[in-house]
Amino acid sequence: IIGRRRAFVIGLAIYATGSGLTAASWSVASLTLGWSILEGLGAALVLPALAALIAGNYEGKDRVTAYAIIGGVAGAGIAVGPIVGGWATTMVTWRIVFVGEVVLVLIILALVRYVSEAARDGRVPSLDVVGGALSATGLGLIVFGILQSSAWGLVHPVDPPFVIFGFSPVIFIIGGGVGLLYAFVRWSRRREVEGKDPLFRLDLLKIGTLRASLASLLSQNLVLMGIFFVIPLYLQLVLGLNALETGIRMLPVSVTMFIASAAGSRLIERYSVRRIIRTGFMVVVLACVLLMGAIEPTLSSLAFAGAMALLGVGMGLLASQLGRVVQSSVDASGRSEAGGLQYTSQQLGSAVGVALVGAVVIAGLTASFVSIVGDDERIPTEVVAAVTIETSDGAEMVAASELATALQDTDLDQGVQDALVEDYEEAQLQALRTGLLVSAIVAFMALMFTRELPYRRPEPGQPARTEKDEPSELGDEEARAESG
Repeated sequence: IIGRRRAFVIGLAIYATGSGLTAASWSVASLTLGWSILEGLGAALVLPALAALIAGNYEGKDRVTAYAIIGGVAGAGIAVGPIVGGWATTMVTWRIVFVGEVVLVLIILALVRYVSEAARDGRVPSLDVVGGALSATGLGLIVFGILQSSAWGLVHPVDPPFVIFGFSPVIFIIGGGVGLLYAFVRWSRRREVEGKDPLFRLDLLKIGTLRASLASLLSQNLVLMGIFFVIPLYLQLVLGLNALETGIRMLPVSVTMFIASAAGSRLIERYSVRRIIRTGFMVVVLACVLLMGAIEPTLSSLAFAGAMALLGVGMGLLASQLGRVVQSSVDASGRSEAGGLQYTSQQLGSAVGVALVGAVVIAGLTASFVSIVGDDERIPTEVVAAVTIETSDGAEMVAASELATALQDTDLDQGVQDALVEDYEEAQLQALRTGLLVSAIVAFMALMFTRELPYRRPEPGQPARTEKDEPSELGDEEARAESG
C-alpha cells in the first residue's frame, strides 16, 4: 500500500520510538507501551518489508546468499542477545540495551538510501481493517490461552480468576480465538467474491511449497524458543549462574548457526532444499537428546557446549533455506503477503514454543516433585500429603536455595528439609529434560511438513519439483542458482 521501502523506514522509526520509551520507562504502563506495543508494531512493518526488499533487490544465486545471511544473522542474534543483555544487566543497567537499539536503528536509517524500492506489480491494494482485527485478535487469544494454561489449567480450573460452567476459562479463550480465525476466513472469502482486497489472498496457502515452508518456520521457532526457555532456567536457577555467564554458555549456538547459514547457500548447489531442511531438523533432534544428557546437577562444559553448537548447526541449515523458499514460492505481487505470513509463522511459533514448553516444564516439575517425595522414605507420610496439597495448583520453578530458606521457617526436622530440597532439585532436572524432550518430538514431527518442499536439485532452467511432481514455484533464475 505505501511501498516496501517506506514501510521498512516507518517501521524502524516506530521501533526506535518504542526502544527509546522502554529505556526511559518510569512505570509498568510505559514499559508495556514501549516494549510490547510500539516495538511490536514496528517489527510487524519491518520484517515483511525486509523479506520483500531482499527478494526485489537480489536475483538468482545472490538472492540465495542474501536469505542465508539474513537467516543466520537473525538466528544468531537470538543467542547473542542473552550475552549482551547479561552484560548490561550485570555490569551496567538493562536500559542501555534499548539505548543501543535506538543507536542501531539510526545507523540503519542512515544507510537506507542505498536500498532500492522493490518493483510493484499491479495496482495499489486497499487495507482490510476488519480482516486485520479478526486475525490479530484470534491469534492473540489463542496464544494468550496457551500461555495461561499452565497457571489457570487448560480444562480443569487450577487457579483462574473465574470459571465458566465449572471449567477453566482457557479452553473458552482458545475456542474464541479459533472462532475468530474462522470468521476471518469467511470475511476474506467474501471480500474476494466482492472484488475487494483481503488482508492476504487465502489461495496463497494452496501453494504446496509455501505451505510447507511456513509450517517448517513455525516448527523451527517453536523448537528454538522452547529450548531457549529451558536452558536459561537450567543455567540460572539450577546452576546459579548470572545473566552474563548464562549468555556466554549459550554463545556456541550463535557461532555455529551463522556458519551453517552461510554454508547453506553453498550446499544448495549440491543438495535439494528438502534434504537440507530435513537434515537440519534431524540435527536439532540430536542436539535436544544431547542436551537432555547434559542436564545434570553439575555442568559438563564440553558436553553442553557441543550440544549447543550442534543445535546452532541444525538451526542454521533451516534458516539458510526457509526464508528464501517462502519468497520464491510466489511472484513479485505476492511477496509482501508472503513476507507477512512468514514472520507471522515465526512469531506464532516463538510464542507457542514458550507457552507450550513452559506449561510442560511446570506440569512436569509438579508431577515429578510429588512422585519423588512420595517415594522418599526419609519424608513422613503427613509431609508427603502436605506437599501434594501445596502443589495441587502447580509448583513454582525457583532456585533450590529459596526453597531451603523457606523450609527453615517450618518446624520440620533438618533431615526432612534436606530431603525435600534434594527431591526438588531432582524434580527440576527431570522437568527440564521433559521440556527438551517435547522440543525434540516437535522437531521430529516437523519432518512431515517437508513433503511438499523441492525434493531434488533441478537441472539448469528447470523448476525444482515436489514429491507430488508439482512445480515448486521457484523461478528460473533460482532454479539455475540451485543447480549451480
